[in-house]
Amino acid sequence: MRRIWTAALTVLFCALSAGLFAPAAAAEPLYPTPNPDPFFTAPDTLGDLAPGDVVRTRKLDTGLYAGTDIWHVAFRSTNSAGHPIMGVTTVLIPVGVHNPPLVSYQALINSLGTKCNPSYSLLNEETLDAFGAVLPLSRGWAVALPDYLGPTVAYGAAKLSGMVTLDSVQALQRATELGLGQSPIALAGYSGGGMATAWAAALQPTYAPDLTLAGVAAGGIPADLEQMALGIGFGPHPGFGLAWAAAMGLEREYPDRLPISDQLNAEGLWFRDFTHDECRRFLLLHGALRNAEQLAATKSLMDNPDARAVLRENSLRDYPGIPETPTFFWQGVFDELTPFDAVADVADRYCRAGAPITFSRYEIAEHMTTAVAGLPEAWNFLEARFRNEPAPARC
Repeated sequence: MRRIWTAALTVLFCALSAGLFAPAAAAEPLYPTPNPDPFFTAPDTLGDLAPGDVVRTRKLDTGLYAGTDIWHVAFRSTNSAGHPIMGVTTVLIPVGVHNPPLVSYQALINSLGTKCNPSYSLLNEETLDAFGAVLPLSRGWAVALPDYLGPTVAYGAAKLSGMVTLDSVQALQRATELGLGQSPIALAGYSGGGMATAWAAALQPTYAPDLTLAGVAAGGIPADLEQMALGIGFGPHPGFGLAWAAAMGLEREYPDRLPISDQLNAEGLWFRDFTHDECRRFLLLHGALRNAEQLAATKSLMDNPDARAVLRENSLRDYPGIPETPTFFWQGVFDELTPFDAVADVADRYCRAGAPITFSRYEIAEHMTTAVAGLPEAWNFLEARFRNEPAPARC
């Protein structure tokens, strides 16, 4: 299962190294089709706003989640190049409750299309972990699910996802009509959502120093993209569709540094066009019989310094920041998708720096089984933080 993530970066290395042998085809990154709903269109004045400022809000007319009001909130955020972008988050608030505890849950997006973001997919069953995400509603909490991959759906761009997550909760507090201005805030997520969550915690002291977080719970974290990239060859496997999506997502976020499309062969360019708006299930189905060797212009796999630098910039293991918020990590010891040693190294570094970190190890190999096993402990950890109990430290 580790191949699902690592093959993504094999595609990246393969395509970049191809440039050392084949002439570039001058193919630009292929971005998702913009959402036609005007709510998702950024205003021309976006750059005049500060990160976390509200652009617009709307209340949704849906009875899918009984006893809740559902809102979309658009806000100003920042991409990896430091440029302003518009983000959107979806928040479910118990009816009649003012300033309830708020959990921003970074769901599994694993996709390339805008239709796959929680702002849409929460309502059409595409969000894989929707059931777990809304469990806190039964505790009387509000739950938000941000489109944390940004407007270009840059799957794999970890630093971006952390910044968008932080700005999303700041916007929820600033949107006065929601009644969340004084709500205590926690973050949670697993796998790709765990990566966004853990990055948000690490970035908060410098990117959003005025934001107070009660607690953070992240599991199944892809903490070292470089390590994962070096761990696989070019053979076919069932998770290649998601691997491909991560490579395309990183190119969208770093078009000047990762010109992957330039180095794809004809089949690779066709597959890029075929999948650029699609979601997890489509990607898995159509990627199952394909592999990196088929889609790149050369079979050569060579070290590319710029690619390695981008991977390190998006690897929590290499980011020096230390979270100040009480943080809970849970990880499968034998997880083949997200290597345990990388997460253990991050937790150990946090512990040695004096951060309030609790690291819970599960003797489980299968990635999603660990998600289910650890979620109750994660919610209980956050509930204790909402009660202002002293944060434990278990490294």
